[in-house]
Amino acid sequence: MLHKILDIVRSATGRRQLTDEARQILRLDAAGVPDSDPGIDIAVRAAIAWLGRAQDSSASADGGVAREYSLISGWATSYPETTGYIIPTLLDYARISKDDEQRDRARRMLDWFVEIQLEGGGYQGGRIDSEPVVPVTFNTGQILLGLAAGVAEFGDAYRPALNAAGDWLRDSLDPDGCWRRHPTPFAAAGEKAYETHVSWGLFEAARQEPDRGYGEAGLRQVRWALTKQRNNGWFDDCCLDDPAHPLTHTIGYVLRGVLEAYRFADEPDLLEASRRTADALMPLVDACGFLPGRLDSGWRPTERWACLTGSVQIAHCLMLLDQFTGDARYRDPAFRLTGYVRRTMRLDGSDGVRGGIKGSFPVDGAYGAFQYLNWAAKFFIDASLLEARIREAGAART
Repeated sequence: MLHKILDIVRSATGRRQLTDEARQILRLDAAGVPDSDPGIDIAVRAAIAWLGRAQDSSASADGGVAREYSLISGWATSYPETTGYIIPTLLDYARISKDDEQRDRARRMLDWFVEIQLEGGGYQGGRIDSEPVVPVTFNTGQILLGLAAGVAEFGDAYRPALNAAGDWLRDSLDPDGCWRRHPTPFAAAGEKAYETHVSWGLFEAARQEPDRGYGEAGLRQVRWALTKQRNNGWFDDCCLDDPAHPLTHTIGYVLRGVLEAYRFADEPDLLEASRRTADALMPLVDACGFLPGRLDSGWRPTERWACLTGSVQIAHCLMLLDQFTGDARYRDPAFRLTGYVRRTMRLDGSDGVRGGIKGSFPVDGAYGAFQYLNWAAKFFIDASLLEARIREAGAART
């Protein structure tokens, strides 16, 4: 109840401060999700271009990607955490499209990470100008995804940074498999099951450095996270600030981490654990592709807005399960989710709006309200590219 009251107070305060652009977007969203779908190719190109503008327009002008474009305050400073996992997205797109600009952009991000790595190998939480500057488990794991992609693409120039970050994560893991020593100061205290997404960073690092114990550490953490999973697929302690009503964003994090553990280790129980969560999520996706932004432990919606980041993360996980299992039941809700998010995208407007993905739909929803988030664009591109590959493979078979 307190959470909802605070949301109402923040919304009422924010509406008095809205810019003309924010009011316009709010009016458009009030009409509902448009019927028109721009299609995967157009939408992906627009989102890639938005990420380029987010890098070029970052208020800290350092090679990182602006955390968000705010309809109230404009472009933010760079956000190390999400810039880290934007790198593999740009490199994947560059390979598919033969777009050298995206490869060069990824390299600028990697060079920035070499510069800002903290003593001991960790990376800070928050934006680059946030305080306190302390090493944080989750952020380091997301940057490790980028460093591993950088080593795979460019070679040894980024290997020392990868090894320092991987060693720091491996050595800071508690014996039971939980990371507790370096929490973020920007989220509620407590254990976080969704740090399976950190373990994914270790799995990617292990593919570049197979003899440093990274994969074993990641699997130990995922095994710990599975002690938080209930029989109905629900994960306890799986949110930034409200474990009783987690965001689909952090549910997407935990699910992706378990799926990547399965991809890495090929252990059937990891696949079964993933399916329990995915099978509970699928019925919540309505015919239009709407998925409520927060849920409770009985898989009941607790909000009327969509967390667009979570929607595309979960879509990606469902498509991975389609590929891993051959069970086509996962495909349709995944495609509905991505289609919904595509229809929320605008292909006109200012540089911060055009091709961006909002935190919430409608735009005043309580996740990233009145903001276009860089990680929303990243996960949208990832899911869309996988959807395109699945559709192309299906067309080739018919």
